[in-house]
Amino acid sequence: MARPLLACGVSEQVEVRSGTVLAARREDVAFDTADGLTLVGELAVPVDREPVATLVTLHPLPTHGGFMDSHVLRKAANRLPALADLAVLRFNTRGTSSPRGASEGEYDGGVAERYDVAAAVAFATGRGLPHPWLVGWSFGTELALKYGLAEDVEGAILLSPPLHRTSESELARWHGSGRPLVALVPELDDFLRPAEARERFAVVPEAELIAVDGAKHLWVGEPQVRRALDEIVRVVNPAASPLPTTVPAALVVD
Repeated sequence: MARPLLACGVSEQVEVRSGTVLAARREDVAFDTADGLTLVGELAVPVDREPVATLVTLHPLPTHGGFMDSHVLRKAANRLPALADLAVLRFNTRGTSSPRGASEGEYDGGVAERYDVAAAVAFATGRGLPHPWLVGWSFGTELALKYGLAEDVEGAILLSPPLHRTSESELARWHGSGRPLVALVPELDDFLRPAEARERFAVVPEAELIAVDGAKHLWVGEPQVRRALDEIVRVVNPAASPLPTTVPAALVVD
């Protein structure tokens, strides 16, 4: 069955480009952590229907430029509510700033950030958003792996997992958990490449490890972004995969 937003009767098609922003309901949000901090973010949902699943995104390392607007996460929010019927929650972890604003507190190396993960998931479930998945990128994958099993999430999708902060025992806890774990490992990653990733993830034999040819840690270039978003959608809402590369012009808002 055709998805309503794409079957809108508009004949002119335009290419989805790097800067394309598609129609969604977007809302600035804030929520509090258990240790008393307020974090800021944005929620994007489909315009005219309920989402079928939810991405709770966890950004790269804030001490190296990571924040809620890191480009793959921003493009997920720009596109996936319209193209895949997904809700996308982005937020700044403690001590992180973006044009949306600054989250309170200070970066804690992935320790106190456990409260940030919990608060984001609680916000999503409190809003009644369905089937939350953690989507982490780089540092965000460490937060997903270390703390995701304590939360009410369907599973986790990892972009460029470095496995710097995640211990073998923390990773092994995912084995037998019943939570899907999908890792996208760039062929040319700066920190963890596919061969080593296969060894490290062997403690979770049911994990799906995807080696992405030609990709780098930062997923630079539109083809690599499309691949990352396609893989996310394939896992979370297979009915919407593969994502289209053109859309009706009426869907484009910027």
